Amino acid sequence: MPLATADDVRNARRILVHGVTGSGKSTAALALGGRLGLPVHLADDAFGWLPGWVQRPADEMRALAAAAAAEPEWVFDTAYSTFRDLVEPRADVIVGLDYPRWLSLGRLLRRTVHRIATQEPVCNGNTEDWRALVSKESIIVWHFRSFARKRTVMRAWAARPEGPPVLLLRRPRDLDRLLSSLG
Repeated sequence: MPLATADDVRNARRILVHGVTGSGKSTAALALGGRLGLPVHLADDAFGWLPGWVQRPADEMRALAAAAAAEPEWVFDTAYSTFRDLVEPRADVIVGLDYPRWLSLGRLLRRTVHRIATQEPVCNGNTEDWRALVSKESIIVWHFRSFARKRTVMRAWAARPEGPPVLLLRRPRDLDRLLSSLG
């Protein structure tokens, strides 16, 4: 079973962070990149969303992700299913934020309400609003639709005999310990 250690993360030059919506993937990726001196690719900004909440066409997403994944060093904060096959095999290590639903959902709700209230721009200048929060395409609805699938992917990666080693973190303090160990 390819389970990773903090040393695997410390020595990695290509890290894929994976987790459910609201788990803190972007924050974790930025922290890892900062500690290790690696460039960070935030998927929503770099590959996924254009201004006006227009989703980038799949072929463009794949081309951009392929170019980024071909680089010798990086941290991806996730890999959409659209381009996961281009990123995951090139990763030296995968850091899975395998947090409980209550934690990720609570974080997502707080973050979303904060962004609505402040109109903080995200994803190439887009902003969140109350109408989007209650729509059928809401980030909260997406959390419920994708939670089990994303968690299953992480756990399957950790259980397989081949592929990049996986470090599953069950609590935010596990991530804090990992980051502290990286200096």
